[in-house]
Amino acid sequence: MSQYQIAVVAGSLRRDSFNRQLAGAVVKLAPPEFSFKQLQISDLPLYNQDDDENPAEPVKRLKSEITASQGLLFVTPEYNRSMPGVLKNAIDHASRPYGQNAWAGKPAGVLGVSIGATGTAVAQQHLRNVLAYLDVPTLGQPEAFIQVREGLFDEAGNVGVGSREFLQKWMDRYVAWVKKHA
Repeated sequence: MSQYQIAVVAGSLRRDSFNRQLAGAVVKLAPPEFSFKQLQISDLPLYNQDDDENPAEPVKRLKSEITASQGLLFVTPEYNRSMPGVLKNAIDHASRPYGQNAWAGKPAGVLGVSIGATGTAVAQQHLRNVLAYLDVPTLGQPEAFIQVREGLFDEAGNVGVGSREFLQKWMDRYVAWVKKHA
């Protein structure tokens, strides 16, 4: 049995972020041969091309952790109808300098949760556009635009009963996607 290390990028820094909660809960639906590591992006400096030749230690760590992974899981909120700046900053750092794109070829899944009825549909589409440019094969279906509602998470922080079947099907498709492309 192969082992798959998945790099998880949660696009929110907020301590009580619904997306960070979702990232922690959905990974529990994966099979045992999948392990997940949430990447730290809060300490990355703002991307500046002048730093490409001498990147900061947090940038080196980020790129190393992505390179060591067999897949990617992005869990993003939606800020002003797009992905958060902190997520875009992490993407830019790990894709640079030109020709040293750590994301390239890594199969990815994209999720998001919001209090709004459309979930994070627009942010996810923007993120998918960027990932396509960066040569990241991204799971297209099923899409997961999740609205925060009572019972989304249980008391233990797991996916609640009302969402478990849908998110289990999503995770099953994601697992198959990673196995196909890793």
